[in-house]
Amino acid sequence: MARLFSSNDAIKATEAANNLIRRLYESLSWENTPRENVIAAKNTIATKKILGLLKDISVDELSNEKNGLKIKPIHDAGFHTYADLHQASLKDLSDIQGISLYGAENIKGILSNFISNATKKVRVRLSYDDQNPQSNALVQALSIYIKSKYHIDTCRELHPRTVEIQNLVHDIKPGLSTLKWFFTGREKKSKAEASYSSLQGILTGDYAKQVENACSALDLIKKTTVDQAWNEFLAKPIDFYNALEKICPGSTEDVDGIYGLTSVLAKAIEGVTTNLEGFKSTLRRYQEWGVKYILHQQKVLLGDEMGLGKTIQAIAAMVSLRNSGATHFLVICPASVITNWCREIELHSDIVPIKVHGPTKAAEIERWKKEGGIAITTFETTGFILDCLKAEDPVEEFKYDMLIVDEAHYIKNPRAKRSCNVRVISDKADRILFMTGTALENHVNEMLELMDLLNPDVTAEAKKVAAMSMAPDFMGVIAPVYYRRKREDVLAELPELIESPEWCEQCDEEVDAYEKAVMSRNYAALRRVSFNIDDMENSAKMQRLLEIVEDAKAENRKVIAFSFFLDTIEKIRCALGPNCIGPISGSVTPKQRQELVDQFNAAPAGTVLVSQILAGGVGLNIQAASVVILCEPQFKPSLENQAISRAYRMGQGRSVLVYRLLAQGAIDEYMMALLQHKQNIFDAFADKSLAASATESIDATISSGSVIESPEINEVSFKKLVEEEIQRIKAKTLSKLDALGHKGSDKIRVTDTFLERTFNLFNKLYFEEALSKVSLKIMPKGNCLGLFNPDDMSISIAEGEWKYQTYRNAMVHEMCHMFVHMTAGPSSAGAGDGHGKDWLEKANQLNADFPELNISLYADEHPD
Repeated sequence: MARLFSSNDAIKATEAANNLIRRLYESLSWENTPRENVIAAKNTIATKKILGLLKDISVDELSNEKNGLKIKPIHDAGFHTYADLHQASLKDLSDIQGISLYGAENIKGILSNFISNATKKVRVRLSYDDQNPQSNALVQALSIYIKSKYHIDTCRELHPRTVEIQNLVHDIKPGLSTLKWFFTGREKKSKAEASYSSLQGILTGDYAKQVENACSALDLIKKTTVDQAWNEFLAKPIDFYNALEKICPGSTEDVDGIYGLTSVLAKAIEGVTTNLEGFKSTLRRYQEWGVKYILHQQKVLLGDEMGLGKTIQAIAAMVSLRNSGATHFLVICPASVITNWCREIELHSDIVPIKVHGPTKAAEIERWKKEGGIAITTFETTGFILDCLKAEDPVEEFKYDMLIVDEAHYIKNPRAKRSCNVRVISDKADRILFMTGTALENHVNEMLELMDLLNPDVTAEAKKVAAMSMAPDFMGVIAPVYYRRKREDVLAELPELIESPEWCEQCDEEVDAYEKAVMSRNYAALRRVSFNIDDMENSAKMQRLLEIVEDAKAENRKVIAFSFFLDTIEKIRCALGPNCIGPISGSVTPKQRQELVDQFNAAPAGTVLVSQILAGGVGLNIQAASVVILCEPQFKPSLENQAISRAYRMGQGRSVLVYRLLAQGAIDEYMMALLQHKQNIFDAFADKSLAASATESIDATISSGSVIESPEINEVSFKKLVEEEIQRIKAKTLSKLDALGHKGSDKIRVTDTFLERTFNLFNKLYFEEALSKVSLKIMPKGNCLGLFNPDDMSISIAEGEWKYQTYRNAMVHEMCHMFVHMTAGPSSAGAGDGHGKDWLEKANQLNADFPELNISLYADEHPD
């Protein structure tokens, strides 16, 4: 009977089976390696931190061990800290006079126990923003552990069948050679053939494929790169934290440190005392360190990342200096944030901010020189400031206590005019604080240029090691001048949500457009303040948005910008060009929305996804964005929260920065104030300790039985805000000079000459000289303030003294009647005193174009 398989077939099957078993064995023998690598990487991080702490522990602590060790000989031998002892060999310690070999071993044992115990207590934080060799190793080990677990489990499930395979291999041994087969009995031959058939079924079936797939997957996982691991962490950070906590319980809680300072410098700064009387806010611990650093070092560059509160640290430093006798402070910043600086100073301190900008800058700088306080100005105004500080006699030149330069990278070019101005201005200050969120260690030459203004000696030393800008030696050299903390250095393990109101000062074009929208009650236009002008170069909100996007790009971040209005979104899209994706709006299908999000996820840093807040605020996961820009306040804070939650959610691997673009002195300000007021009442009502802590006004509101509104703005309350804005603008016009040189509140006596001058000017300004020559008359006082007579084409104004606003209102009111009579004909509605449709249309048009007119149906005031 012919054989079912040849010797060559048997050899191949045996080799294949043995290879299958070997692959499974190697995979399972590697099973504990990923876990061990995680523990080792975590311990490396912990040990590095502990070794840093050893420098701060005196050898005197050995006496607490009650082991009879003599401390003085150890000091005398030059060993003063635990770090010194750790670096010494056993022989070095036993050579100390008075320390035996047993004593040296005892010291090493104490150190070993200390390091071991302390290592267990060290908390580890992982962040994409804090990559270094140690964190890279840990993230890589965790990535491999997470991905390999499933395949290891699969191999373990498949492994028991290897016993069956080994038995089958054993049974077909007689068939490995022709000679051996010839001398094998019939029963064994039959068994060998059955075993061969079974083995072939295994080798060509699902089992072998499962083994191959699992083992090949593990081979690939072992090759995971650091970049791949960080990208996986960014996509699913919670998986990494869970794995780390599972392997090393208690590893992921936050822990305080000295925030990147050398131990020597940290000791010196820790001893600095601050007097923050008059400072209205509470500093976080890392911010306290920043303030002490600023005060101790005197001339420094604070480079904390976006969102860590550089401004509040600067204000606290000024308050402390003020309480020590300092009086004059000067802040130089971009024009886009000058209003924000003023508001932050008022919010956080009792020092008076003085804005030295615009047409009143000369008076304000003199006021500051005389009274003191914080003067805030712009880079463009530094030439003017320099002239104001100069004096013919250098001895008499004005000196001040502290200069603060925000966004200091604006003066990185030493040859630029503003850089030269700042250099000279800084010579007149005792202390200097430069601030920037840009990572200057990535631009060493720019850093050195700025540092040279602060401390030329340190700069000279730094230049010697500038080629190693990322090395500890370089960072140690510049530590006395440059202090930078990343969010991940100072904040909790999980990403933090950092919200910043960005107050933007309107230019004249923005103010004009806004006031026209208010006076015409164009609700959509007035809510689009700053974005409702034609030239986006003049839009304060747009310029601030572009700055935020640029900063985000420098920090390897992506941005999502939300607005209620499609027009605003379109203007942002046009301004950003190819760096913008979207928009997501109500007309975009769910499938298209996800495609846009996928495109955004794959885009480079600095990319902006624009979305209508109603469309993009729900149903999407956009963790690729870690910067959120809200272009205007919403009626419902819940709508904003939903939008923010698109980025700030489980799975976000970075802290999320939220910027609210707000126009100073516009509806934005009053909406925010109203929302805060409602939130305060709502919070007090909901608070269980209401009776003990609520204010009298809130108590009265509740006890009166009034309904506590949810903290949102409804249509009624918004319209009320608009009406209040109309009254504010009206009041503003009363103090504004007219083209005739009068304020609205001025008293004007009606004369023939004044009637003619007024009519001619108003005809030119408001009717584009479309009115024909008219008879102007003064009529006796009565119930009528003004009258247009179409029969003789005359306008009559009541005699006497009027407020100029009332006079102007009456004159333009009658000119409207005349205009309608001329253009629409005598029979048109509103040509006479009927105030019909045509008259209202013309009056509304003028009100929209010229809000200062405020033409009402009848003049609001009677003659005085």
